[in-house]
Amino acid sequence: MEARLFVIPASHPSITARLMLERKGVAYRRTDLLPAISKPVLRLAGFPGVTVPALRIDGARVQGSRPIARELERRVPEPPLFPADAAARAAVEAAERFGDEELQHPVRQLLWWGFRHDREPMRSYSEGARIGIPIGLAMKTAAPIVAVAARLNEADDAHARAAIAVLPGLLDRVDALIAAGTIGGHEPNAADFQIATSIGLAMTMADLRPAIEHRPAGALAARIVPDYPGHTPPIFPAAWLEPLRGAAASS
Repeated sequence: MEARLFVIPASHPSITARLMLERKGVAYRRTDLLPAISKPVLRLAGFPGVTVPALRIDGARVQGSRPIARELERRVPEPPLFPADAAARAAVEAAERFGDEELQHPVRQLLWWGFRHDREPMRSYSEGARIGIPIGLAMKTAAPIVAVAARLNEADDAHARAAIAVLPGLLDRVDALIAAGTIGGHEPNAADFQIATSIGLAMTMADLRPAIEHRPAGALAARIVPDYPGHTPPIFPAAWLEPLRGAAASS
């Protein structure tokens, strides 16, 4: 089986795809792309869309962490990413959808808001990546990429503050999924990989980590993706963080 995974360094859905490939024991080549510039590159590589993760496997092209999970499950049934029981599978798929459609984007917005205000932490998120040019040079020329990516992700003040405000509720939902046994079991499933990477990325931000790391959600991320690359020092206005402080005090 020949597989090539196209990613953006430290992208949480990209790491989801990588973890699932490794869970299935599928050897793959990894191609690191720069944000924004990745879009035309993926088109040139023959993918119909412009988002990562993008997987080329034995000639087939699959994009998105959820479609990749199903393609891998079809090709390599063991170990499974989904339960065999229909009701349990439905619960995992609902949790996976929540992680993809609701949890993933607010965390991404906060990261890009931070990069808009200080590009230096980007260097840490590129640890281990091979982007074709020296990291130092990439940092010096990153301003246009950050501007485009921040605009595409609506990483402005209003959206970033709203993202922090909804984060406690999202964490509560993750904790509830763990308590229900849908995720966080002995054997990780597709929803574990989908959700834990977003929590792991959030925990790389110093302002967010104290409200997460002692929760079940934080423990899940520490188990599934213990070495998430990157670190953003404190950067968000103190007033924005009040919802997180309240949530941490009540957890």
